Order: sequence, then C-alpha cells, then structure tokens
Amino acid sequence: MDTRPFAVPAYRRVLVGQGASLVGTMVTEVTVPVQIYSLTHSSFYVGLAGLFGFVPIVVFGLYGGAVADRIDRRRLCLWSSLVTWVVTIALLAQTLLHARSEFLLLGLVAVQGAGFATASSARGAIIPRIVPHELIPAANTLSFTVGNIGQIAGPLVAGVLLTLPHGFAYAYAADAVLFTLSLYSTWRLPPIPPAGAATGTGIGAVFEGLRFIGGSPILLMSFAVDIAAMVLAMPNALFPEAAATRFHGGIGVLYSAVAIGSLLAGLCSGWIARIRRQGVALTLAVVAWASAITLAGFTRALWLAVALLVLAGAADLVSAVYRQTILQTWAPDEMRGRMQGVFTVVVSGGPRLGDLRAGAMAATTTLGIAWSGSAMLCIVLVVVGALAVRPFWRYDAHREHCEVPPSMSDSPTPRPRSPVEPAR
Repeated sequence: MDTRPFAVPAYRRVLVGQGASLVGTMVTEVTVPVQIYSLTHSSFYVGLAGLFGFVPIVVFGLYGGAVADRIDRRRLCLWSSLVTWVVTIALLAQTLLHARSEFLLLGLVAVQGAGFATASSARGAIIPRIVPHELIPAANTLSFTVGNIGQIAGPLVAGVLLTLPHGFAYAYAADAVLFTLSLYSTWRLPPIPPAGAATGTGIGAVFEGLRFIGGSPILLMSFAVDIAAMVLAMPNALFPEAAATRFHGGIGVLYSAVAIGSLLAGLCSGWIARIRRQGVALTLAVVAWASAITLAGFTRALWLAVALLVLAGAADLVSAVYRQTILQTWAPDEMRGRMQGVFTVVVSGGPRLGDLRAGAMAATTTLGIAWSGSAMLCIVLVVVGALAVRPFWRYDAHREHCEVPPSMSDSPTPRPRSPVEPAR
C-alpha cells in the first residue's frame, strides 16, 4: 500500500474518525434490517428501508454539498454528524422501550440518512484540501480500506451481539459509543473554509453543480456506472431472507464478505495510482463486481457465496477509488462540495434504491431472480454505455488536469481542467 498520506496530521484525524464511525454505522446498518425483518418477516419492508433512507440522502446530499462550498467544511461535518449520533440514541431508546414499530424504525432511518448525507458531502470535499494532488488516489485507497475494515468488523460484531438477549440494544449502544469517538476526531480538525469564490447555498447552487456534471461526459459516466452497479447488482436487502431460508445462518459473514474483499484489494493497492486509463479500469471493475454477484446468487452453499462476494468486494474497491479520484481531481475546489453531494447521493442512495429493487423483486418473483437476474443486466448496460461514451473510455488521468491553489498541507496541488476550459 501507498501509505504516504499518513504523514499529513489532518488526514490521520479524518481517517481515525471515519474508521470509528463506520464500525458503529455498519453495526446499525445490519441491526436495523434484521430488526425490521424480525417484526414483519418480509423482505419488502427491509427493502422499504432503502427508500426511506434514499429520499433524504438525495435532498440533503445535494443541498449539503452546496452548503459545503459556502461555509467551513469541518463545522458542517461536525454538526451534521451530531444529528446522526442523536438518531443512534433514539434507535437505542425505541429498543429499550419495546416500541416494536417498523414505521418508527423507517422514520429514524430517514433522519439518519439526512445527517449522514450532509456529513459525507463535507468530508469528501475535505480530502483534496489536506493532501497533495499526487497523493489523492493513495488517500482515497486508504480511506476506503479503513472503511472496509469497519464494514467487516461492524457486521461481525452485529452478528455476535444479535445472538444475545437484548441484542438490538447492545448493537445500538455500541454504535453510540463509537460515533462519539468520530465526533471527537472531527472536532480536532483545523478550520477548512472553501478556497474558491463564495457561492450561494440555495437551489441555484445545486443546479449549477448538476450543470457542471452534465457538461462533462467523464463525470456523468462515472456516476452512471456506479448507479447501475448499486441499483442492479446490490443484494444486501436479500441477506436476511437468504440467511434464514437458503443458508440457515451466516447473516454476519454475508454482510461482511464484500468488505473483506475490498480490504484484501486495498492491501495490494499500490498499483492503482499508476493506471492512466481510469475510465477503462472503472468499467472493467464494475463488470467484475456484477459478474461475481451474479454467480453468488446461483449458489446454495454459504462458503461459495461468501467467496464470490469477497471477489465482488475486491472489484468494488478498485471501482470506488477510481470514481472518487476522477471526481476529486476533475472538479475545482469551489465545486467539490456539490460534486461530493452528488457522489454521496449516488454512492449512498444507489444501494438504498438497490435495496428497494431487490426487496420488491424478491417479494414478487424469487430470491434467485432478484439476486442474479438484474446483476446480469448491469453487465450489459455498463459495457454498452462505456463504449458509447468515448471521452470516458479514453480518459487519461495523467494528462487531463492543470493547476489549483495550494492545499492545506502547503504543497502545490494541480486542479483539473474544467470541461469548458481549453487544454493548454
């Protein structure tokens, strides 16, 4: 691994906070659908949680990104994270009070999505400001790798806690404690005001960011392939039913398997920054992800399904790094908050739409069709789309950027060329 970003103190704080929060977040993300399934015995309601989380992610991801381009990003991240922490306390309270209401859980998921989307928009826009340009791919790889550790540890911890009496309460309490550590790490960051010209924070600023993406086939396609991967080939909402009816156990390892693969890929990731044709690499990574998901949906052996999900996770790490790097290096600083807002909508909202799609398909067809059928469609759409959008397919990361203002590390960092700027 390329560990040079560790030398930047502010980046280390971001990484520590992210790692602590993701362990707790994943505990809750496993606990909520399991609790909903225990109340309703329906994958449709589990998928419905995806819809309740998706709407606030869209609204607050886009609006939070516009705010992040206007005010101190550290302060925005801190206050929005506090909202998420309060929701975790509310989840613990509803369990202790034996509320037993799936609609209360869905409402808390919606509020949690709003806080998470706003914090993510600010946090993603921070990284290009605190590390030099040439270290951005390495910093993103480290961030995703630490995140994957959380995505492995969180479901495994949840799997253990949920077997205990009062397991739901233990799980939400663990999330609350870990998120407190994340809040402290964010509080320790230096002020990070936007470096570009001040912009508005209303709907006009949001549409300005969307127009920027619409004018760049490279950014537009990078988002499109991720939407296809998450909506059509994300089987998470099917794990409770699969664990109960097909594999007769294994809920924790099913939720952890993708993250295990991503972690293993991250540990061998030094080559990622050397790839020039990042559009091609992103396309191939998404095809590998959807292919592994397709095969996992056909098997009835838990160990084989987990092995295929591990392979899918390795491909997902590669695609995630390239998506984030293309976005952060192509957009100027005054647009990065809004770009991260859209990124948050796609990366976090996409899986929630995928949950809704998977749950609805499982309720109306079969588990196998819901798992593998749409993943095969994903492969076709991604390949056809990537080949059709020639600027994306030919994108060379080492050639298409120029200079930007210095980062907070006081190292000169280049800025990507805007799609409307001529090449030098």
